[in-house]
Amino acid sequence: MTHAAADAFLPPGACDCHMHVYDQAYPLAPTATFKPPQASLAAYQTVQKQLGLSRVVVVQPTAYGFDNRCTLNAVAAMPGQARGVAMVRPEVTQAELEALHAGGIRGVRMMMLAGGPLGWDALEPLAGKIAALGWHINLQFNGCDMLQHLPRLQALGTPLVLDHTGKFLSPPASTDDPAFVALCRLLDQGRTWIKLSAPYETSRQGAPTYGDVGLLARSLANRYPQRCLWASNWPHPNQAVPPQDAVLLGLLSHWSANAQDWRRILVDNPQAVYGFAA
Repeated sequence: MTHAAADAFLPPGACDCHMHVYDQAYPLAPTATFKPPQASLAAYQTVQKQLGLSRVVVVQPTAYGFDNRCTLNAVAAMPGQARGVAMVRPEVTQAELEALHAGGIRGVRMMMLAGGPLGWDALEPLAGKIAALGWHINLQFNGCDMLQHLPRLQALGTPLVLDHTGKFLSPPASTDDPAFVALCRLLDQGRTWIKLSAPYETSRQGAPTYGDVGLLARSLANRYPQRCLWASNWPHPNQAVPPQDAVLLGLLSHWSANAQDWRRILVDNPQAVYGFAA
């Protein structure tokens, strides 16, 4: 996608709902599974400008565990245009949560794959602690296990945001797959959003269209535009050859041909989830 094409495609206020900042000044957590590259906020802002995006959600990397300083500093550097998602211990106090809220945090990340410092047993306790703040749980797990976890996710009172098109480690061959149907049942409930992002992490078919994950993303974008978000996943950690950010953004126009839905996915839904000004 060219810069001119991106300008025509993107509505004002478009938001990237998942990226990370890495700075070697911050120590890695004991649970870190890899040494991340240097990926500064300044480098991201160059990409952001090239893509024509104006808002961003900085997501706490698993590499830093519960040390949210890097994420908080990045959010603070973009007043009014950034929100954050933190990682916190189950014993976090309300005062600590309120301080994070003042720093722009609007959700708690729970990673149930390698490198995540918490397990499923922390889900409900943390959801209860953040409910009064209006935050959400940002959850990542193998979507192939959705049917197994559906009852507890449906019972969770806190809003949910699911990463990376459901993060199906083996993408279903059909939207009739029971795990994908279970995901749709969760979205039908009206308290869950899903990021159309990072297809390269799980696709078996690969670039440029990631057709297997694209099948799921297209179904979600057309059936649930009011529940979808878009994200770059910059700087694409653990990718030996990082994908082109403009190409990833351009995939959204292949998954949905409706300009009104683009606005929902890129502007309206992020405003609702992360509390950006209308």
